Amino acid sequence: MSSVQKKTDIILIGAGVMSATLGALLKELAPDWEIKVFEKLAGAGEESSNEWNNAGTGHAALCELNYTSEKPDGSVDISKAVKINEQFQLSRQFWSYLVDHNLIRRPQDFIMPIPHMSWVEGEQAVSFLNKRFKALSKNPLFQGMEFSDDPRKLKEWIPLMMEGRTPNQPVAATKTDAGTDVNFGALTRLLFDHLQGRDVEVHYKHGIKDIKRTGDGMWKVKVQNLDNGQIEYHAAKFVFIGAGGGSLSLLQKTGIPESKHIGGFPVSGLFMVCQNPEVVARHHAKVYGKAKLGAPPMSVPHLDTRYIGNQKALLFGPFAGFSPKFLKTGSNLDLINSVKPNNLFTMLAAGAKEMALTKYLIQQLMLSNEQRMNELREFIPNAKSEDWKIVVAGQRVQVIKDTAEGKGTLQFGTEVVSAADGSVAALLGASPGASTAVHVMLEVLEKCFPQHMKAWEPKIKEMIPSYGVSLAAHPELLQEVLASVTQSLGLREEAPQKQAYF
Repeated sequence: MSSVQKKTDIILIGAGVMSATLGALLKELAPDWEIKVFEKLAGAGEESSNEWNNAGTGHAALCELNYTSEKPDGSVDISKAVKINEQFQLSRQFWSYLVDHNLIRRPQDFIMPIPHMSWVEGEQAVSFLNKRFKALSKNPLFQGMEFSDDPRKLKEWIPLMMEGRTPNQPVAATKTDAGTDVNFGALTRLLFDHLQGRDVEVHYKHGIKDIKRTGDGMWKVKVQNLDNGQIEYHAAKFVFIGAGGGSLSLLQKTGIPESKHIGGFPVSGLFMVCQNPEVVARHHAKVYGKAKLGAPPMSVPHLDTRYIGNQKALLFGPFAGFSPKFLKTGSNLDLINSVKPNNLFTMLAAGAKEMALTKYLIQQLMLSNEQRMNELREFIPNAKSEDWKIVVAGQRVQVIKDTAEGKGTLQFGTEVVSAADGSVAALLGASPGASTAVHVMLEVLEKCFPQHMKAWEPKIKEMIPSYGVSLAAHPELLQEVLASVTQSLGLREEAPQKQAYF
């Protein structure tokens, strides 16, 4: 065992897309800073960022109905949709910069163009979708969106979904060709290849045992080599905790006041996967429906075309499950161990308030394969059980905290928790997650390195031209950004994509 502290400038915990993004930004802004990364698994992007552990949707609110809500007067509030779209545009710009400067290559390995569609059934839902379409169409971020309630047009857009459907049933969809499928696992691996080429030390199979503040204001991180059990101590001026569901327990180890009164509730996900090439060839879109009455936002059903390893597949879900683990590779004691004296009442309050979520999870756990197939048949009426199998996706930990809405409020977004002095930060939460990685990491920079932001701003704007500017309010800049990004990332579908199958 070594008690010698190995000093560095930055420590990133977790080799997922968030740490990869922060590391890539810092290497452009402060190339001389020394960065070390510690990951308990054997490679980058193997947990939440892995392509099989998330939906792979480039979340831009083009199809996700839960980002728009109907007001009491019947109008549609699109403010959250605009916010999510703007955030995803930041990610696309940064990826374009990396590609244009040969820092990562072959964007088709991690991003592909795919239409994004919203789908509804029933007169009331069709009316809402039409109002949503009209409201979004007025905003330049959503240009090119189409609406149709004509079954003939819908058969052109989504033939697999329309075949075998009951005649005269009110149905409608919106379609935007500007959508994307993003392989966040592949992107994460590309970013870490880039970082290692820039002298960033990446230590796989290294687990974090403790994080403590030292007398000189640095953070001492106790690290264990999981191959040989050896303990090492590393000290850094700044620590970022980007360990997915494992971030909460590591944040608690820091003891910072901001880590108090925060809990987490784990939810696991299941997807149905189709490998039949004849079926896969008949659907080319990400189609999001409406969550059922009383179901949480995380339950929005969607039928997705996915590109994984240059192979095309269909995924449907998500179906919720429950495990006390905070990570797929975590411990069954994760949930119990996360309960501390300072968050006990927060957790108990959430339990009392979220009976609907508890009921939903119990119902999901009791679903048989045939019941899951019946839910799939609401999207694909002629779906055959033999064409679909179940895949266990990633664990997500929903944040529980005390807010103005009351004690023990369940949060469904992504948020950064940082120390008052900016010396440590952790990312908590789930959706929209990876799609907004650049926005979230810019928030980390602003919170934790305010003294450098003025000097860094010109470089940030070089990498991300819309930084600090609303694209929705500057349509000319939006057009420039869209043209540049589309070209750099190869997002024009000028010819049918060559298909390969599992």
